[in-house]
Amino acid sequence: MKDIKKIVLTGGPCAGKTTALVKVIEHFTSLGYKVFTIPEVPTMFTQAGMDYLTDNKDFFYEGEKATLEVQLALEDKFYKMAETQTQPTLIIYDRGTMDISAYMKPEMWENITAACGTNSAQLRQRYDAVLHLVSAADGAEKYYTTSNNAQRNEPATEQGLAIARMLDKRVMEAWSGHPHLRVINNHEDFDKKLYRVLKEISNVLGLPQPITEERKYIVELVGEIPNAIESEITQTYLTSDPGSEVRLRKRGWQGKYVYVHTIKKNTPGNEQVETERQIGVNMYESLLQQADPYRQTINKMRKSFIYKGQFFELDTYLSPVSNLQILETKGITDHEEVNFPPFIKVVEDITGRLEYYNYNIALRK
Repeated sequence: MKDIKKIVLTGGPCAGKTTALVKVIEHFTSLGYKVFTIPEVPTMFTQAGMDYLTDNKDFFYEGEKATLEVQLALEDKFYKMAETQTQPTLIIYDRGTMDISAYMKPEMWENITAACGTNSAQLRQRYDAVLHLVSAADGAEKYYTTSNNAQRNEPATEQGLAIARMLDKRVMEAWSGHPHLRVINNHEDFDKKLYRVLKEISNVLGLPQPITEERKYIVELVGEIPNAIESEITQTYLTSDPGSEVRLRKRGWQGKYVYVHTIKKNTPGNEQVETERQIGVNMYESLLQQADPYRQTINKMRKSFIYKGQFFELDTYLSPVSNLQILETKGITDHEEVNFPPFIKVVEDITGRLEYYNYNIALRK
């Protein structure tokens, strides 16, 4: 079995993908990986004469269908090439198949995927991970520019920034059914954004990573969260060796479910190796037989959202505890301030407090 990992770099307009791609190639090539990069197909089509803003519905449909067909063909051909390599191989996609869906109505996307003999669930499963780089239009507006992409249609005006933020959220929602979707925040220092990209890819490759604490807070929701992505999570811990944590997660989103098996192991030197794989419902139900008898199943509702360039997950616990809401930051560095939104009331900072880890919340009293 060839050691090939497939990772999508995506995000809204002016997110830094082009610069990140260069860094990814340099970094992982130096570590002995063969790196393939798949170009952004819609940009190729635009340069060739496709007009994604056309009012001609037939032209738009045929163009989008051709975009998906070429995307799939490119991916398949490069995977065949990757299979010829003797060294570990990494395929990086400058946007993937699900990005195409963010620019049309769901009904048309269903028609196009059906015509191509596939569907959204199958398309997400083509990749080991998806890294969503947040658009500079959300939280890093002073860095937003259209000068580095002649094909960009969102000008650096207030209206253009609003369109870019909307596209950013639609792209994230298109990928939200993927079990290894990671959102890369904007930072005051763009190098930190690039570092997070390299760190997340290293994690997918199974390279040991320093153990870092995401910030956690007990909060109260005091208003509506705009454009939040909602999902239901059932989390079960399995029996495991000392120093490791094994869990099953069932995540529901818009009536569809994804099942993920995760193993976390701590290594000497305060580092951690995490392996994650998507499994089928039959395997999920079989593995449930290995449930840790000392821990209960966790049920919670999750709302994921971006606010001022920072990504958050708000978990509302249903069992084995209730009346508990925990807000977790994602990828905010130690010295950065958290941009708490007005619809969140912070009750207590619980960062690093072991009793609020899911693994310990599940512990039978």
